[in-house]
Amino acid sequence: MGLPRTVAWEDGAVVMIDQRLLPRQLVLVRFTDYRGVGEAIRDMCVRGAPAIGAAAAYGMALAARHSAERGEADALPSLEGAGRELAATRPTAVNLSWAIERMLGVARRLGPAKVGVVADALLAEAQAIAEADVSANRRLGQIGAALLPDPCRLITHCNAGALATVAYGTALGVVRAAHEQGKRVHVLVDETRPRLQGANLTAWELMQDGIPCTLMADSAAGYFLLRGGIDAVIFGADRIAANGDVANKVGTYKLALAAAANRVPVYCAAPLNTIDLNTPDGMAIPIEERPAEEVLYVGVERIGPEGVQVANPAFDVTPARCVSAIITEAGVLWPPFSESLRRAVQENGR
Repeated sequence: MGLPRTVAWEDGAVVMIDQRLLPRQLVLVRFTDYRGVGEAIRDMCVRGAPAIGAAAAYGMALAARHSAERGEADALPSLEGAGRELAATRPTAVNLSWAIERMLGVARRLGPAKVGVVADALLAEAQAIAEADVSANRRLGQIGAALLPDPCRLITHCNAGALATVAYGTALGVVRAAHEQGKRVHVLVDETRPRLQGANLTAWELMQDGIPCTLMADSAAGYFLLRGGIDAVIFGADRIAANGDVANKVGTYKLALAAAANRVPVYCAAPLNTIDLNTPDGMAIPIEERPAEEVLYVGVERIGPEGVQVANPAFDVTPARCVSAIITEAGVLWPPFSESLRRAVQENGR
């Protein structure tokens, strides 16, 4: 794929694809302050759990650089403050807090070292997080592709492609790997209301790679599943609880229910750092509530009446019983997930 990386470090700045402008424009934006990175995460200039984890890591590197420029004797208090601000931007995706804690761990191990040393170490750690994301996605793509028959028709929800990661993708990484292997894959793409990540991002990504796809309304998925001829449902994750419950873009649960009712396998594709063994089940996952305007408007056109109440959860939780398997860079994890998830994390780290 010819896309630049979703998030990268260039000449002392964090550079991102502005996903709010796709598919109309491909624009790169630069941030030289961690607060700007935080706003980019909150406003979904960058989105997707692995991508925002990498963005936050680079944001922490910026915060360390600014501490060095100010000549602070100890960078840790400033870094901890920056970490709190970044972690509050989007609370559901565990990759965000995971990346921040990993960056703070580096700073704490260095102790009262010169702030320039801390800044260099945090930039190196952020780069390592980004590179590890790309390699993990490629590994899980190859692993997951083996689950798809040839030919294969599958349904996906939201965007779990290169744009949701540093590069390559998770759920779409599986699709991309299967396509690269010569498998005849056709993707039915949920539009993914209310922000239309499926229509704006997933369909565009697939078309860039020449992977056959069909865009449909979210509510049409059940129709196609009932008619037959769908081989799999595949999606990413923003957090996977210890029991295998999966938090993903709202609408995923309904899709998984329809798939299960029609005996279609449901696959979640996510790197190990999306697994949160400290969260026992899906009901303990914090669910972000997004602004009402996302539901009331399509673009600049208002579709809801004045004064109507709006609920806009950004995510829902698909219970583990509805998930056939979880695809990771460490292999395909099968039920019971409480055992396979813990074993994968313990044996491979996060």
